[in-house]
Order: sequence, then structure tokens, then C-alpha cells
Amino acid sequence: MDLEELEARAKELLGPGPYDYIAGGAGAETTLADNEAAWGRLRLRPRVLRDVAKVSTTTTLLGTELPSPIGVAPSAFHRVAHPDGETATARGAAQAGALYVVSSRASMRPAEVAAAAPEAPRWFQVYVWAERSITTDLVAEAASSGYQALVLTGDTPVLGSRLRDARNAFTLPADVYQPYEPLSERTNYLGPAQDPSVTFDDIAWLRELSGLPVIVKGVLRGDDAVRCVQAGAAGVMVSNHGGRQLDGAIATADALGEVAEAVGASAEVYVDGGVRSGVDVLRALALGARAVLVARPVVWGLATGGTDGVRDVLASLHTDLVLAMRLCGAPTLADCSADLIAR
Repeated sequence: MDLEELEARAKELLGPGPYDYIAGGAGAETTLADNEAAWGRLRLRPRVLRDVAKVSTTTTLLGTELPSPIGVAPSAFHRVAHPDGETATARGAAQAGALYVVSSRASMRPAEVAAAAPEAPRWFQVYVWAERSITTDLVAEAASSGYQALVLTGDTPVLGSRLRDARNAFTLPADVYQPYEPLSERTNYLGPAQDPSVTFDDIAWLRELSGLPVIVKGVLRGDDAVRCVQAGAAGVMVSNHGGRQLDGAIATADALGEVAEAVGASAEVYVDGGVRSGVDVLRALALGARAVLVARPVVWGLATGGTDGVRDVLASLHTDLVLAMRLCGAPTLADCSADLIAR
């Protein structure tokens, strides 16, 4: 699948406001561009004469077996892209056998998304809002709806500067924002305001609130990763919010190795940001990621094809990963090791 062509089709269907909301980044979009470029800077050292007649991509994430390490990263308000919103994404991810991390800024309630694919693996991404009752309400709903983990986004004490949205005077349609209306007055164009006082202590708060393991997303430093694990996190997700928060932040491909080395075997490490091919996924696995998540390509698939489009994007990336593993002499994910990366 040509993801650039898919994005072009989505852009034509969505129009400038919704497209720029999904595609855009913070500030001058330096980090947005570098996220993709950084994976391409990593050169591979393929092995030869390995038996790759059979290739296995099976993995486990927090003890749950999955057929692929490729999952869907949290992204907000999927009804901006398609009328069926997150329910279509959930069905498409389930058909591809992929983990779906549902955003707490979804355009549908957690229970509604879960009901669309009840047996599929899913985690729930969490913001801690200034009005904490919003967080507690959504977390309780997620926990009772079969979500298997919480993903606390740690890089958003306040929203970054989204210049495309300002130029377009972009606001969310009322039906997209609907899940939050009973909970709080709208305080900005993306809904309730984050709580800027969130700390490592809130990892334990969320664990106690939900009874679920907590992953911290938005980690770009080894020392922060270690503190997250010491505070009770079951994993960390290397992420810069798709280049949508601090412009000039390090690309996730450049941060992953340090974080994985710092965490070691004490917790699982995942990554998102700029992944556009199976070769990128292999690079991330070689740098220490246990799972690799994608957002924008999935939303382009949603915009152009609904459930089928989401499934096809994930299936294409998986097929590309298997090819890359064969060409690198790596028949299992364990063989996607650090020695494949040229230093």
C-alpha cells in the first residue's frame, strides 16, 4: 500500500480543516517532519543464509498474546475522519489482530468502542484533566468495559501550538465533541483542559482507581523512563505526540535506544511517531521496542475506507514487516535485535 497516495486521497475527501487537524504538528512542524526522517537515517546490517521459510511475528504485550507487534496509537476524534468513528477503527484493528489504544478524546464513549469489537485487545489512553471527575468517569467506564491497560499521556500538561488549526479557525463539530458534553463545559476547541500539576504520583492513583496496569506515553528520556517504572508503570511509550506538542523535540527513533537501555527488563517499551513501513517497524524492534504503534496512516485508512481501510493499512504494514524480517535474516521478533542496526 502506498501510504502517501492514501493520505492524498484522504486529504481530498476531508477538506483543509479536518485534514490539517489530523496531519498537522506543533509550531514550524520540525519534529513532525523529523519523526519520519529519523527512521530513514537508520541503516540496516542484514544477515544472510538464515532459514526464513517460516516467519513468526507473534508477541505478548502485558501477557496478552498478539499476532503482530504493530498496533494503533491513540488519536483523537475519529468521527472527524469518518461517520463511524472509533467503532470502525476498533473493528478494523480487530480484523487485523492489532492492539487498539483508544483515545480519551475519542468521539465515542469507551463502552461504545469496546462493544464494536468486544473480544479484541484494547487499552485506554488517559489524560488527567483539571476537572478530575472527567478522568475518573472515563477510567471507570474503560475498566468496566474490558480495557486491559491504561496509557497515561505525560507530555501534555497543556496543549501545544497548532498553527494549522489556528489558520483554519478549526473547531470540532458538535456531534464529534458529544461524549464530553454531560461531563464538563467546553474549555477549548479540543474539549476540557489538562491538569498541569500531574506528576509521577498519578501513576499509582490511576492503578488504584482502575485496577489496571499503567503505561506512560510521551517518554523521550531514559531517566524519565526509569522514574515511571519506579513509580509503578508497567511500561513506557516513547512518543513525542506525533510532533504535536513541543516543536523541536527529539524524534522518537532517536530517543528509543536510550529509553530501552535505561528500562532494560524492568518494563515493556513501546514506540510511536513517524512509522510508515514494515522496515521502520523492524528498526524500532531492533532498537528495543516490544510494540510499534501507528496513528495517522490508520486515520487515512479510516477516512478512505472505514473499517476495511483501517484493516488494510494494518495488514499492509504487517506484510511489509514480514518481508523486511525475511530480507534481514530474522525469522522471529527475537531475531530483530540490536546488531541489525548499523552504528
